Amino acid sequence: MRILHTSDWHIGRTFHGHSTLPALRTVLGALAEQVRSHDVDVVIVAGDVFDSAAPAADCYTLLADTLAELRDAGAQVVLTSGNHDSAARLGFLSRFVALAGIHVRTQPLEAADPVTVHDEHGPVHLYGIPFLEPALVRHLWPDATLRTQAQTLAHVMDLVAADRAVRGGRSVAIAHCFAADVEPTPGVEREIRQGTLDVVPLSVFGGHDYVALGHIHGRNTLAEGVRYAGAPLHYSFGEQHKPRGSWLVDLDESGLAGTRWLPLPVPRRLVTLTGTFDDLLSDARFDAETDAWVCAQYTDTTPQPDPMRRLLARFPHCAAVVHQPAERRERDGVSYAARVGATRTDEELVDAFLAHVREGEGASAAEAEIIAETVRGRVAAEVRV
Repeated sequence: MRILHTSDWHIGRTFHGHSTLPALRTVLGALAEQVRSHDVDVVIVAGDVFDSAAPAADCYTLLADTLAELRDAGAQVVLTSGNHDSAARLGFLSRFVALAGIHVRTQPLEAADPVTVHDEHGPVHLYGIPFLEPALVRHLWPDATLRTQAQTLAHVMDLVAADRAVRGGRSVAIAHCFAADVEPTPGVEREIRQGTLDVVPLSVFGGHDYVALGHIHGRNTLAEGVRYAGAPLHYSFGEQHKPRGSWLVDLDESGLAGTRWLPLPVPRRLVTLTGTFDDLLSDARFDAETDAWVCAQYTDTTPQPDPMRRLLARFPHCAAVVHQPAERRERDGVSYAARVGATRTDEELVDAFLAHVREGEGASAAEAEIIAETVRGRVAAEVRV
């Protein structure tokens, strides 16, 4: 059996205020072509199909079109809900679309009821586990201690293991979580965390021929048969160097036979450009980036006026501008009130303000001349009144 593993489509997400739907339509079309050209039997979408709990109408249109393309390409589809999805909305009409080979798993109590697909070697049981928020699902299993996501997934995976033991055959688990090769301390119920993420130990997923994970936007291999596919599109500049694609997974009669990474197209590259503001506007080394999504980091000591408008003239797809001074002056510890209180003239007052908001840099000679001329004009106007 041949499986294509993808996840985290995030249909409806914007990129710095720009719609990603046209780009995502291109990429998901390429995904359908992967299914066709590689004779894929089953496509797995491991959560976060949508980016929000209440997607716009055109998001549903893109999902419906993509699912139809995948079925036309010859594959059945198993998709689960992630933390961004509304399980109720995504799962609407799931019983009916299952008749067409689209299996939507959003109900925690159905996690141990697999989608079973047969090949020449027998059945393959695909256990679709939706995102499990402990506070929202613990009432379903009142006799279990479910304070953390690790405990919750471990409990559900025990139910899956019991079902798998009865059914026999090969199996694939699908989950949306942050998994890592860590183990809890025996006798300690405190959750395992990495930053703000509730970590699920890798051992929770033992016993399956393949585990298709979602939630992390970068490709990652935790074990030979436990992988993240990542998102099919770059959704932030922090992801710009992460490859986009899907895992092609082969199962033979004894289990996992091999995996292969299939790259997906990048409709528009993401680049981060760093230099002085003048260099960003004119340096020839940036000529090749005019068609890319650009995050511009300018290193001038002082902020530039209207930087986005000026950069868009060179980079039509500039999406973010960051002031990143090459050198930061040491703070002198003087408060603004104290700095202003020490001034004697209007020119000194303006210079003190500039020094306070510009990393200690007061007015330049040219600026001082403009300030002095402005103050003289203001004084003259007051005298005439």
